[in-house]
Formats: sequence, C-alpha cells, structure tokens
Amino acid sequence: MLDLALAIAHHFLVFGLFGVLCAELIAVRRGLDHPTVVKVAAVDLWYGVLAGLIIVVGFGRAVYAAKGWAYYSHNGFFWAKIGVFAVIGILSAPPTIAYVRWKRTGGAPTEVQVAAVRRYLWLEIVLFALLPAFAAAMARGYGEF
Repeated sequence: MLDLALAIAHHFLVFGLFGVLCAELIAVRRGLDHPTVVKVAAVDLWYGVLAGLIIVVGFGRAVYAAKGWAYYSHNGFFWAKIGVFAVIGILSAPPTIAYVRWKRTGGAPTEVQVAAVRRYLWLEIVLFALLPAFAAAMARGYGEF
C-alpha cells in the first residue's frame, strides 16, 4: 500500500509542478504589469514547494517502495532523470530571481526582460518532457548497470 500511495503522490506532484510551470509561461508575456508580477511570484513559490516535495517523495519511493534502492541506484535512466530534474531546478533560478527583482522595484519589466525569462521557462518545459520518457524506460528495466 505504501508503494501505491507514494506513486500516486509522486505523480500528482509532478503534474502539479508542470501545471505551475505552464501557468508561469502563460502569465509571463509581453505587457506584464506589476499586479501580474506579484501573482506570478506567488505561483513561483508553489514551484519551489512542489519541487521540494517531489524530491522527498521521489526518494521515498526509491528507498521504501516495491523495487527498492538497489533497483534504482543501478539504473542509468534513474540518474538521468535526477540529473535532468536538477538542471530544470537550476534553470528555474533566473526566473525566480527576476520575479523577486520585478516585485521589489514595483514597476513593470521590459520586453527584453520578459523574453529572457520566457526562454528559461521554455527550456524547462523542453527538458521536463524527458522526465516521463526516462521514468518509463526505468520502470521497464532499461538502463540497468
């Protein structure tokens, strides 16, 4: 039962994170005003919370769930998934810093600033697409070393 509960929680959290990322991409666009910046900054806080929970629940699955750590620790797709998730996390820092800066200044960001943040968000989305592919390969035993 623990295996099922952790799997469900992990999937809900990952889908939630992707939803937050998409919401940011939709909201951060040309003509972004200060009230929207404040809202995006609040949404971005959820991005961090969900990412942290994904790490906790994900490693909980790897250690305590049906297959156990011995299965996951010797799987290249598991480590690729962890690596891609880390890169996505690193790419999420510049947008977060921009939101905080924009919120603090009280003005609206320039179109150049918005475009720069959107590039990071798109990179995150592109890399995010690798996560389910790696998870599916891993679950089927590919990548074992």
